[in-house]
Amino acid sequence: MKILVTGGAGFIGSNVCEALIKRNDSVICVDSFNDFYDPKVKEKNIASFSGNKNFTLYREDIRNLESLRAIFEKEKPDKILHLAARAGVRPSIEDPLLYEDVNVRGTLNLLELTKEFKIRHFVFASSSSVYGNNKKVPFSESDPVDNPISPYAATKKAGELLCYAYHGLYKINITCLRFFTVYGPRGRPDMAPYLFTRLISQGKPIEMFGNGTSKRDYTYVGDIVSGIIAALDRELGYEIINLGNSQTVELRKLISVIEQNLGKKARIISKPEQPGDVPLTYSDISKAKKLLGYAPRTSIEDGMKAFIEWYLRQDDK
Repeated sequence: MKILVTGGAGFIGSNVCEALIKRNDSVICVDSFNDFYDPKVKEKNIASFSGNKNFTLYREDIRNLESLRAIFEKEKPDKILHLAARAGVRPSIEDPLLYEDVNVRGTLNLLELTKEFKIRHFVFASSSSVYGNNKKVPFSESDPVDNPISPYAATKKAGELLCYAYHGLYKINITCLRFFTVYGPRGRPDMAPYLFTRLISQGKPIEMFGNGTSKRDYTYVGDIVSGIIAALDRELGYEIINLGNSQTVELRKLISVIEQNLGKKARIISKPEQPGDVPLTYSDISKAKKLLGYAPRTSIEDGMKAFIEWYLRQDDK
C-alpha cells in the first residue's frame, strides 16, 4: 500500500511511518517542519529511516492546496493518514486564528483532494480534547461533544464534522481517532512527560498547575500506533473511535514515576489551574476493541521507563 501521512515527521507520525515501513508499505510523508518546537527534533525523528526506499519526504504545509495537489498527482496514494495539526490547548488560546487555519482549512484541503483523486480510505487524528468538561466517565464516542473549552478542541470537532460530510457526500471510508494524551519515545517536548523528565533530570523546578490531582489517560505511543494501523487496514464507513489506555493517572503519580526512574526528586512550583485545561480524561475503548481489535498493553510505569531510557540516550537533552 502507498500511504500518505501528514505530520509524518512528528511524534506520533514518525512512529507510525517507521512501523508502516517495517511491514513494507510505501510511505509518503508530508510535514512542514514548523516552529512549534525545534524543527531539528523532527529531523532526528525520521533520521533512522529517511533513506529507506519505501519513504518519500515532502516538506510542505497542508494549507497549500496546489502544492498538495501536485504531491497527490505524482504519488497517487491509496490511503491518507492525516496527523498534521497545530496541537496543544494553551497555545490555541493564544493564537486561535492559526489553529483554525491549519487544523480546519488544512483538513478540508486533504478531504477535497481525497475526493478529487477518488481515494477510498481516510484516517483523521482527532483528540480527547473534544470531550471538554464531560462529567460522565469514562468518555464514550456516543457522548455529546458540543461544548469545547479551547479553540484546539473546537478545531478537532470541526475536523470530525468535515469528515462526516465528505463521507456522506462521496462515500469515503473515514475513521476519526480520538487520541488520549500520547507519550513515549520521540514525544513532544512541550508535553508534561517530556518536559518534566527534562527539567527534573537537569535539577530544575517544574510547574504543577492545580493541586496535582488532575488525571490523564496517558497512552503509550506503541499502543496508539497499533490502533492507527488497524484503522488504516479496515474500511468501516464513518466511525469515531477512542484510542486511549483506559487507565487514569494523577499528575502527582506521573511526577513520582519520573522521580523513581531518574533517581532525582522534583522541585515543584505550584501554579493555579490554566484556562482550557480539564480535570480528567478517561477513555472508554470498548468500541476500539470491537472494531479494531485494539488492546493497549503498556502501563504508565513501563511506558515511562521506556521513554526515559530513550530520553537519556539523546545527545542534546
